[in-house]
Amino acid sequence: MDNAVSFLQPLSLDERIRAALIEDLHPRGDVTSQALVPAEKIARAEIRSKDDGVLAGVQVLEPVFRVTSELLGEGSAAAQPHIQIHLNDGARLKRGGVVATISASARTLLVGERTALNLICRFSGIATQTLQYASMISHTKARLLDTRKTAPLWRDLDKHAVACGGGLNHRHNLADMVLIKDNHLALWGAQDPAGAVNVARKKFPNLPLEVEVVDLAGLQHVCRNSEPDFVLLDNFNATRLREAVSWCADFFAREKKNSRPPLLEASGGISLETLVAIAETGVDRISVGALTHSVKVFDMSLEIFLTP
Repeated sequence: MDNAVSFLQPLSLDERIRAALIEDLHPRGDVTSQALVPAEKIARAEIRSKDDGVLAGVQVLEPVFRVTSELLGEGSAAAQPHIQIHLNDGARLKRGGVVATISASARTLLVGERTALNLICRFSGIATQTLQYASMISHTKARLLDTRKTAPLWRDLDKHAVACGGGLNHRHNLADMVLIKDNHLALWGAQDPAGAVNVARKKFPNLPLEVEVVDLAGLQHVCRNSEPDFVLLDNFNATRLREAVSWCADFFAREKKNSRPPLLEASGGISLETLVAIAETGVDRISVGALTHSVKVFDMSLEIFLTP
């Protein structure tokens, strides 16, 4: 490693959830529950779907309510949360369906409710939206990919949710693959994407390598003078994408018969309105930042019932 951050490790799920709960509790705790709900009261809750969709994020429920109980200092066995998961991630949700049942102290349920719903509703929203996108292009060979436009600290579960909805994950972090974009070329000091591919390949021969081009000439230059695994066709419209797909197929059939052509990836401002036309151009991959950066949260509720 030639950088100073190679020792850094991401925060664990428990650590992230603890920080989210402290954000809600600090500094005096849940004053409403303290005023109205006896500490010893035990209750049961159900998390229910309020619409049809795809489930993602059930793994956050156990740590949310367990860590909540710890923060509230609940030591009795009766107060410890007991969680029953009824559906697994990737399951199709129906309106009114019960996702999970939680038995815990009433205060734990009230404190943990918002954090639990904020997370599972976000991830299920991502999964549901991804399925909508993926279903629209299932008649083509194009595969739907996410990007790094995720919620800070929650990328692992944002991308897990994409997979639950039928999408593929692009790189999870900056170390997963080499991805050469325009800013890299500008800072490298030469507008030569093929040259950059060759330099990066020598430095990291075992990593997947992708390079961005902005026009057909850039694609032609890269394919003639280097061998990337993927070429990112940035902001190409459908007409230009067809030209790129056609040229690449012809070029490798005629001039590089013994080489594998790079997979072509469309990217840049792709929406539901443009998705199908782009997929039908013959590209191999379509990366869509909106899967995670513009998600509509899925609607769920947590309903609490007193135990006998």
